[in-house]
Amino acid sequence: MTATTPVTEESRGTRTPAPPLRRNRAFTLLWTGSAISALGSSVSAFAYPLLVLMMTGSASAAGLVTFLATLPNILLQLPAGVLVDRFDRKRIMVVCDIGRALGLGSIAVALLLGEFSLPHIAVVAFVEGALSVPHRLCSSAAIPNVVEEEHLTTAFARNETRDRAAHLLGNPIGGALMGIGRGIPFLFDALSYVVSVVSLLFIRKPFQRGRSAESERPEPRGGMFDDVKQGVAWLFKQPFIRTTTLLVGGSNFLFQALSLAVVAKLAGSGTSPAVIGWVLSAAGIGGTAGALLAPRFNRLLTLRALVIAANWGWAALIPVVALVDDPVALGAVLALIVFIGPVWNVGVDVYRLSVTPDELQGRVSAAAVLVEFGTIPLGALLGGYLIDQLSSDTTVLVLGGCMVVLAGLAAVSRSLRRTTS
Repeated sequence: MTATTPVTEESRGTRTPAPPLRRNRAFTLLWTGSAISALGSSVSAFAYPLLVLMMTGSASAAGLVTFLATLPNILLQLPAGVLVDRFDRKRIMVVCDIGRALGLGSIAVALLLGEFSLPHIAVVAFVEGALSVPHRLCSSAAIPNVVEEEHLTTAFARNETRDRAAHLLGNPIGGALMGIGRGIPFLFDALSYVVSVVSLLFIRKPFQRGRSAESERPEPRGGMFDDVKQGVAWLFKQPFIRTTTLLVGGSNFLFQALSLAVVAKLAGSGTSPAVIGWVLSAAGIGGTAGALLAPRFNRLLTLRALVIAANWGWAALIPVVALVDDPVALGAVLALIVFIGPVWNVGVDVYRLSVTPDELQGRVSAAAVLVEFGTIPLGALLGGYLIDQLSSDTTVLVLGGCMVVLAGLAAVSRSLRRTTS
């Protein structure tokens, strides 16, 4: 049931301007805690495959761990979307952060004691990924409830900047911490989740509308399936949202394999972990720049033009990764590739948020994320397999050819011309 819209000054035609976003205490706390947590996640995401490669020498094993870390995006996305709409989002985020802190802490302790177990690493990677699914959905769904509508685009751009900056700093920090001790990056991530919990506990503004203790009870059997079906059906009836969601899923599949290929390429040439971290941090530089400039690009170009240009840009840049061996040049190419992402994300995500009914936000977001991120585990498996069977450079060229196909499909798609629901 949709909540009754209250009578406000805006509804009377005398709207009072909202205070600047920087004075929004709830958003500042949420953003800060998420920024530190994202930095920790970036550090451990860098450390997972590198640790497995160092200890086993197998790209397939590294791909398997990455696969398990991202598998929950397929298994749990839709049920998590329903939970996000039913239960207290802040409480869900706190529980997930505590669980992730304990899991990462267990890896840190084991490695600091000189113990390495691939099954242990794999299990924790899966559990961390499972807890990240509802946490991410809660964080996204909370934004419209802690930020005024006129600040949504700015808030999303700042979130993109936050995440890209985490990649910028996380990779070199992860490489440096790995040089100090193999368990240190995982300890760092565990502590980042503790900080996130503290920041969430200081937020007083609710993360959803119309929730009460009485409403937080399980619905009758069959309700979850009906809720999931409603969100998925709504998303796939929207031509533009449907097409862009499928395109993101395809590109994420390729980028996950590309990321593993870059690490294997550098590690195979004898590049130190610290240098690998700095090369990958170039992606953070490009992403941060793209996030900062995203509002400007979205004012200058239509959404259709952004989508088509982004896909052709990736198609042109991915093969270049196979042609360069110098770490500095490789970092520059990665920066250009990642620059495009946040420009796309801000425009498409804000559009989806603005046209999705409030009561469907959690489920529609879950359905979209399932398609967009659910392909990542398969990309990890394919990347590891192709690298072992071919080579890192040949794998990159195959991925580039696949990106050309995606770009061509985007260019001829009629659905991208329809940006109204």
